[in-house]
Parts: sequence; C-alpha cells; structure tokens
Amino acid sequence: MRRPPGNEPLACICGMRHVGTEPEKRLWAALRNRQIGGAKSRRQVWVGAYIADFVCAAARLIVEVGGDTHDDPTAEAVRTSALNARGFRLVRVANHEVMQNLEGVTAMIDQALILLLGCAERARPSRLQGEGF
Repeated sequence: MRRPPGNEPLACICGMRHVGTEPEKRLWAALRNRQIGGAKSRRQVWVGAYIADFVCAAARLIVEVGGDTHDDPTAEAVRTSALNARGFRLVRVANHEVMQNLEGVTAMIDQALILLLGCAERARPSRLQGEGF
C-alpha cells in the first residue's frame, strides 16, 4: 500500500485527511482505536493507484463512503476490480446511511470483519488483561 512517487499525491492525501466530509468524520470516530471488532483501521490509505477511505489491512477490507467521487459507475467498476485484484473486499456505504444509521453501518462492518477474520482473530485479548490486572 504505497503512494505514487512525488510530493503531489502526498499533499492530496494530507488535505483529504484534514478536510473529510461529515459522514467520513463520523464513521472514522466509530472505526478508530479498534472500536469495531478490535480491528485496526486506517484512514485515507493508498492502495495501488487509489486512495481508500478506510482500510483494515488485517482483514483486507476497504470501506468506502459514497460521495461525489463515487458517482461514475464505470469508474467505480474499474476501481473495484483493481482493488479486488489486490486481494481487498469492498464495503460501500452511502453518506446518508452514515448520517442516519451509523449503528447499522458499524454492525455491517463488524459482520464483514467476522467473515474475513473469523471469530478467533477478532477476539484477541486486550494487552491490559492477564495476571495482575
């Protein structure tokens, strides 16, 4: 998951991280710090020639929040095919779904993680558990 060479792509992704849409901000607040299924997620990640909204590398799962950049069905089919070829599964959610039903969206992501990681991987004990805690 490397970005293309040069500084222009870096400036692009840095700007995207700081100026996310409201649905992206809300979903990130729910995904960050391993809050869904204990899986680590990253935001605005280069995957091949594309920037994925959210990536769980361990599960090879990409979550895309629908917006203006995802309006062209032909371009999205090419993007999906390229990301699938790299071994990723995609979950797409519309902006209005995140805004109106965040709990349902997070439950759907949790189910995808269960399918991709399996229950044993997801249920890793916390670092704080064990003797003396």
